[in-house]
Amino acid sequence: MSHHTLDQIVKEHKVGAGTYGVVYKAKNIQTKEIIALKKIPLERDDEGVPSTAIREVSLLKELSHPNIVSLLNVICTSEKLYLIFEFVDYDLKRLMNKQKGFNPSQTKSLTYQLLQGLSECHLHSIIHRDLKPQNLLISKTGILKIADFGLARSFSYPLRTYTHDVVTLWYRAPEILLGSKHYSPAVDMWSVGTIFAEMLLNESLFPGDSEIDQLYKIFQTFGLPDNNIWPGVTELPEFSTVFPGFSQHMLKETIENMSENRFIDPLAIDLLEKILVLDPNKRLTAKQALKHEYFKEFNLLDK
Repeated sequence: MSHHTLDQIVKEHKVGAGTYGVVYKAKNIQTKEIIALKKIPLERDDEGVPSTAIREVSLLKELSHPNIVSLLNVICTSEKLYLIFEFVDYDLKRLMNKQKGFNPSQTKSLTYQLLQGLSECHLHSIIHRDLKPQNLLISKTGILKIADFGLARSFSYPLRTYTHDVVTLWYRAPEILLGSKHYSPAVDMWSVGTIFAEMLLNESLFPGDSEIDQLYKIFQTFGLPDNNIWPGVTELPEFSTVFPGFSQHMLKETIENMSENRFIDPLAIDLLEKILVLDPNKRLTAKQALKHEYFKEFNLLDK
């Protein structure tokens, strides 16, 4: 970790709010390095450092990968915890809005990088749990970095019980929406699928405005699942026998209807169909997705 002290750091302006703290663009006046400073207030009532901050620091210390944001230093004062990160210019949401979408090769490159960073997280038994375009940083040279590990967890088998109020609705996996208390790295893959679809379409695939609306939007494409399609689904806490009957459409059909005659690579649709699967056990893993034919030009380089 590089060395920074608070008196060397000058805040320039606020760039966003993470899950549990405000993020500023800042500069180390000694080294001239531009950094991102995440300021996390400490609890007033002697509870000390929020567990989310401890978790973020400890998980990021385990991860070192070009597609995961680097934590450079941690400074703790009596009132605040400061996390110092490398500074990255954009997030995926802002860039998507600024450019009015991505071209096919940008989409492919960004999705590949996202899967590489995620594969590294999962290899270290870390589930991010809050993947969304705002948490994916993009440098001016087109490097994607996964950020904001405030909700991440390390997992072990058998999977423990986790809270289900994570992941912004539009990117939230159906098992979380149905109240599953046990979930796996597959929840991150569902988020990857929805982000990938959003890059292809330049609009959100399932823009729900409440948990139930989110579920219904998913079921409008995939149909209402039963235990044949997804073993055990009817036992999940929020599954209801009074859900309306949804007829099943092909995901391909939904994508084609939304794409307004824009050409979408059939291999991209094939990959999406293997990631956006209701049953989490049948979704591709990050590692499997990287080997998909859609990424063949990158895989030639990896050999």
